[in-house]
Amino acid sequence: MTPAARLAAAIDLLGAIEQAGRKPADAVANDFFRARRYIGGGDRRAVSDRVWGVLRRRLRLGWWLELVGAQPTPRLLVAADLLLAEGLDPAAVARQAFSGGQYAAAALDLSEERALRAIAARRRSGGALEHPGMPEAVRLELPDWALPGFRARFGPRLAAEAAAMQEPAPLDLRANLLKTTREGAAALLAAEGIETEPTPFSPWGLRVPERRPVTSTRAFQEGLVEVQDEGSQLVVLLTGAEPGMRVADYCAGAGGKTLALAAAMGNRGRITACDVSTPRLEGAVRRLRRAGVDNAERHLLEPGDRWAKRRAGTFDRVLVDAPCTGTGTWRRNPDARTRTGPEDLRELLPKQAAILDAAAGLVRPGGGRLVYATCSVLPEEDEEQVRAFLGRHPDFGLLPLSAAWAEAGTVPPPGDGEFLLTSPARHGTDGFFAAILQRGR
Repeated sequence: MTPAARLAAAIDLLGAIEQAGRKPADAVANDFFRARRYIGGGDRRAVSDRVWGVLRRRLRLGWWLELVGAQPTPRLLVAADLLLAEGLDPAAVARQAFSGGQYAAAALDLSEERALRAIAARRRSGGALEHPGMPEAVRLELPDWALPGFRARFGPRLAAEAAAMQEPAPLDLRANLLKTTREGAAALLAAEGIETEPTPFSPWGLRVPERRPVTSTRAFQEGLVEVQDEGSQLVVLLTGAEPGMRVADYCAGAGGKTLALAAAMGNRGRITACDVSTPRLEGAVRRLRRAGVDNAERHLLEPGDRWAKRRAGTFDRVLVDAPCTGTGTWRRNPDARTRTGPEDLRELLPKQAAILDAAAGLVRPGGGRLVYATCSVLPEEDEEQVRAFLGRHPDFGLLPLSAAWAEAGTVPPPGDGEFLLTSPARHGTDGFFAAILQRGR
């Protein structure tokens, strides 16, 4: 594809994402490229990089367009990105991206040309996206409703963490200890041309410095590695799951953490992967088979289900990877900044509390543990949710991070205090939260 054709495809993909409503951008992109198999691998990467860059800069680009009275259409978002992020002048934008030639986007109309000229007249030298008149939330690429929670979490580190949230996420892998070692997985990937480095905290993790087609490798297809952010691996590590235990992965989804639990347990003991979605649980089957997991069963949670009552107090470990706003993954899913709103947070808080209460009944008295985790950085979903739970359940107590890490970790812990709190700027991971709650009587 020519550069102009790539830009035209990026405009089309942005339009498809916009029309898809709440469907995640990566799912839309998969459908988009599947329907256009003539687009080769290099071109797909170039188009995706352009689109994800626009999504990461979406609030600032939208602010500029609003400043000059223009609508943030996919065409103008791409044009403004070329103008502001790459420093082109309006004539170069029109010539390179909107020539109207074969496979290129249609020529700019008069209103689009006026908008670009108006932005160019007001931009600072070098075409920088930032402007002194920008509100803080826009400058940090954080929605207004989420800014207070980010500030409460990060305090003086807010600007650094917001900047890290605007960078592409690394690709982290987890070596499947049921089939190999971390060193063995790294060697096999290197033989296929993919260099990795050990993750700093997880004893199972490998980080791929540059984006590479890992899923096409023998190591992945034979189940020796799984794609999993290091922060997610640390949540599993802190469950303290050991061979012979009974473990419930209460919000298992497609089984990512179930796979890691099985490896930590050496395929010994029993794991029950629970979820309210049949498609998600069915999606776990192929992954479990590929990874060689044979100590896991699935259970669909349904209204009126008596399974929890029959299994009450029988699990040594219960992991609740709760549904949340996903604010900790916004560098990976930048479109979620505009797909998620305050109404989502309001709906999730009582749901999280109800899930915690239900899962607590499964935990074995006398030392069983409930691990509550989110991929959110908002205190309302994290420590505030945990403190409210402890107020409702006096038979549970909080096990500080240092105590849980002393049992599981092999390097100094990723922080101190009561909870696991990972973040892109401090740890190079997604933003994860975890609390280890131990049941007494």
